[in-house]
Amino acid sequence: MDSIITTDINPHGALYDYQIRDIDTLFTQLQQPECEGHCRVLYQLPTGGGKTVIFSQIVSRYLKYFKGKAIVLTHRKELSTQTAGVLKSVGVKCRIINSGVKRIQEKDSYPCYVAMVETLNNRIADNLLNTQDIGLVIVDEAHHNSFRKLLDQFPSASVIGVTATPFSSDPELPLNKDYHTLISGPTIDELIAKGFLAKPRTFDYEVELNTLTTGTGGDFSVSTSDELYSSKPMLDLLIRAYDSHAKGKRTLIFNNGIFTSRLVTETFMALGYPIRHLDNKTEAGERKDILKWFKKTKGAILSSVSILTTGFDEPSIQTVILNRATTSLTLYHQMVGRGARAMKNKKRFNIIDLGNNVERFGHWEEPVDWNDVFHFPEKYHHQLSKSVQDIHHIPSELRASFPNSLEISFDVLQHYQQAIHQEEKAMTVISQSIEQHVQMCMDNAATVQSAFDLSLLLNKEIDWRIKEFCKCLGSVTRNYRQWLGEDYRKKLRKMIEKRMYARPVMREAV
Repeated sequence: MDSIITTDINPHGALYDYQIRDIDTLFTQLQQPECEGHCRVLYQLPTGGGKTVIFSQIVSRYLKYFKGKAIVLTHRKELSTQTAGVLKSVGVKCRIINSGVKRIQEKDSYPCYVAMVETLNNRIADNLLNTQDIGLVIVDEAHHNSFRKLLDQFPSASVIGVTATPFSSDPELPLNKDYHTLISGPTIDELIAKGFLAKPRTFDYEVELNTLTTGTGGDFSVSTSDELYSSKPMLDLLIRAYDSHAKGKRTLIFNNGIFTSRLVTETFMALGYPIRHLDNKTEAGERKDILKWFKKTKGAILSSVSILTTGFDEPSIQTVILNRATTSLTLYHQMVGRGARAMKNKKRFNIIDLGNNVERFGHWEEPVDWNDVFHFPEKYHHQLSKSVQDIHHIPSELRASFPNSLEISFDVLQHYQQAIHQEEKAMTVISQSIEQHVQMCMDNAATVQSAFDLSLLLNKEIDWRIKEFCKCLGSVTRNYRQWLGEDYRKKLRKMIEKRMYARPVMREAV
């Protein structure tokens, strides 16, 4: 077959050079003799690069030059509607398969379908859809594992998966098991340089995540996230970060829990800021009204949970705040990408990271070797798993006992290395640790006795710090370690008593 050029099928507006190049590359791959109509290609393109436009043009070209129908698989209702709209804009007649569509007739005149995964799976299971005449399957957001159960249902089709991050969250289900080839589009940095994406300014705050635990899906649990991010120190940090880098800018805040998001909304509202809350349980009508308000209100703030990471396009967003930590590389890129759309009067946007996500994944705009990620995913799973395991977990009950302290953990190794580098005595580390514990007790106690009581809650944490310190020293005796612990507690109690009594007493004005 002769080469088929993109410009022949694009009467609805010009494509960017990289889009034309990638469409040609993908279609050439589909035409390879070894594919025999059963090619499986994964296409990586950064959020904001126009993946829906690209795969819609692929569908248009396929339907023009090949027999067989096409189907686009999505995982959300909003994406189905948006995808159908883009397909129609490039001249593709398509039909959405939703809960209202019970049967597809064999003589159906639609050459293309758009379907949500679960709905389509049910129709196929009930033998209500003939999959034999489907020649091309497009999988949007292909990193989602929910699509896997459907791919083998199309024996005569080639498959193109599209994603910004070709990395499965499940180490047992790597994407290279379902796709034979990875084709990458331009990098985020390249799209920024060409003006297609806005350039980020990142402000990352080091946050203690030691009270977070992971859930069954591998990400940090909602319950422990709510407990941390609804605390007064974290709310204060959020306000301070917003005031410093986002005040007056249209801002999108991502949270892990609804409780946190609502509390964030109440806190900002009490300070007079224009803010609304949105989550995946918000009714469709109310969601539409909130998004309309967000678009039209100057300096609007939207606090969200489990929504707006995909299928949401509001180019005027000037700041994205990650008021949460995540172990998901995909989610990290999706959240930041919501603010990356470039506009005529918007060439930059702000990222405020309150979850050590930049430390975990690197800066959003930094190049990633996606080919390496695709072929050797186990390496990246290991790195990610180690970064989570290395977090020294402090019980949430302990964290709750010190609500007025922003920092309650202490990196013993880091402080030891710093002390050695500055040619200080190793015991400087113990003195610094005691200082922090004294301050924690003073910040959260009104009397000497209550400060003493709080110090007793630190016993396990003190034992851990002593153990880590001894590891830094090398081989030490059990007696020395025991002495360190006893001396630590004596100094802690003595310093608390001295400083609490020296603290000025606040008297009511007469």
